[in-house]
Amino acid sequence: MDALEYRVFIKECHKIVVKVGTSTLSYPNGRLNFQRIESLASVISGLQQSGKQVILVSSGAIAAGSGRMGIKEKPAGLAEKQALAALGQTGLMKIYQKFFEARGQQVAQVLLTKDIVEVPERRVNASNTLKSLIEMDIIPIINENDTVATEEIEFGDNDTLSAYVACLVGADLLVMMTDIDGLYTADPRTNPDARLIPTVQEITEQMINSAKGTGNRFGTGGMVTKLAAASVCQKDNIPVIITNGGKPSNLQHILSGNPTGTLFYWRVHTLNN
Repeated sequence: MDALEYRVFIKECHKIVVKVGTSTLSYPNGRLNFQRIESLASVISGLQQSGKQVILVSSGAIAAGSGRMGIKEKPAGLAEKQALAALGQTGLMKIYQKFFEARGQQVAQVLLTKDIVEVPERRVNASNTLKSLIEMDIIPIINENDTVATEEIEFGDNDTLSAYVACLVGADLLVMMTDIDGLYTADPRTNPDARLIPTVQEITEQMINSAKGTGNRFGTGGMVTKLAAASVCQKDNIPVIITNGGKPSNLQHILSGNPTGTLFYWRVHTLNN
């Protein structure tokens, strides 16, 4: 199957994990972009109501908390980060709930920690909860439980979380929405010769070395963490697309089979049941 055929194949994906980063949900100064969030809610609601099953992994809690407190820089102290995450998570969910319910779509908050990967019993519990929400036509909105998961705040990211969620629910596709159009040969913000890489079948050391930096100072990830997430999905044969979250309609283009962003597709793939 070549890349063009694979893009058409993506149209048949039914269970989709969508990850949105802080850079997608906020302005460069860290304040939430309500228009962007509303547009995202509209697109995802439309996909869900068309028969797709969407699971949303959302960053932005610390940025939301910082905005509510008038803080213009990402805090350095762990305790302050956790406090702002606690404040921001409640506000972020209220915003999501408002925009989704305006479109007749129910959502539910799910906060996870790394023990869903490491502890079998908790993995089963998390899987059962997500399965029940999906069966009830409720969109799970997932974030790391930043207020207790100190390792995530110091070293982790929601790119990796989204990959584990995709594996946990047996997703057909993971879409990671960020602040650039996809994976480039170099950082397009600093190198005018950088070219978009439309398809990837193998993640190389050169790609990893070229993928540096993060587009928003309130974020925790960057392209390196997205490549790591794609590697996690490769083990479960789940295709991954990195695309520009500034254009929520990209989700519709992707699921219409149009070439959008960077597609990571593996040599053998069948839709997960």
